[in-house]
Amino acid sequence: MATKRNEMPRLSDTQLAEMMALMKGSDSVELKLTVATDEHRATIARLPIDPVEAEPRQVFFFDTPDLTLDKAGLVVRARRIQGGRGDTVVKLRPVVPSELPASIRQSVAFKTEVDAMPGGFVASGSMKGRSTAQEISEAVQGTRALRKIFSKEQRAFFAEHAPEGIDFDDLVPLGPTFLLKLTFMPKELQRKFVAEMWLYQDGSRILELSTKALPGDAFQVAAEVRAYLASMGVDLSGEQQTKTRTALNFFKNQLKAETRKAASAKPAETPKEPAEAASAPAPDSAPEAAPA
Repeated sequence: MATKRNEMPRLSDTQLAEMMALMKGSDSVELKLTVATDEHRATIARLPIDPVEAEPRQVFFFDTPDLTLDKAGLVVRARRIQGGRGDTVVKLRPVVPSELPASIRQSVAFKTEVDAMPGGFVASGSMKGRSTAQEISEAVQGTRALRKIFSKEQRAFFAEHAPEGIDFDDLVPLGPTFLLKLTFMPKELQRKFVAEMWLYQDGSRILELSTKALPGDAFQVAAEVRAYLASMGVDLSGEQQTKTRTALNFFKNQLKAETRKAASAKPAETPKEPAEAASAPAPDSAPEAAPA
């Protein structure tokens, strides 16, 4: 039986116009839905998802301890994939795809995409690369220079958009975050979906369902996907969260806690009396010691 659902958040007319303008210059649109935590088990049961087919992955983000890159809209990420594979990305968001330089847009490694979810959207530009699980592990452990797992194009894209004075040597690994990923194709739609379960170190988790569409097909696909998920009893009204933002917020709070702990563990310095005060003779008015 379908669960009772609240109304899905909607975009305003102004937001729709803005999103449509971004889509015109974008390579693709990814439609995303975050499923409410208390609906995870029911959603997995209702959809043609087999959990044992999920592919395990490890994700590492790289930033300064105070998340300077995040503040500048830059994401540096490496992902270890089952079977020894790995990939990397340097992502900038938000962007206006039509305003990006032609030299960047022409790169086969660069993609622009609009992420659309109930009540929100953002356009991003990603310079992608490949690595291996072993190389990423070595970079995280510090036995391989971090810049070595990123391509020349990625390093150039990073240098162009990173805050002044920040380079790869200033970044620290944040992670890992463990996730399970699988794809499924409902017979009713014949469209590939991706389900990702992100498991955070504090015990929280995010289940995200997504599918991609060409910009010109995005609204039609969104309507079909919404109708299909609703017919399967999937709750469409859950609070929307982004996987990257949730991860970075967790690690930001973790770094703050570690800093506070280190500060509280540092022994307080005992004030030292001036040397001259310690050696000064007793004042004349000081009482003499009583005779024995």
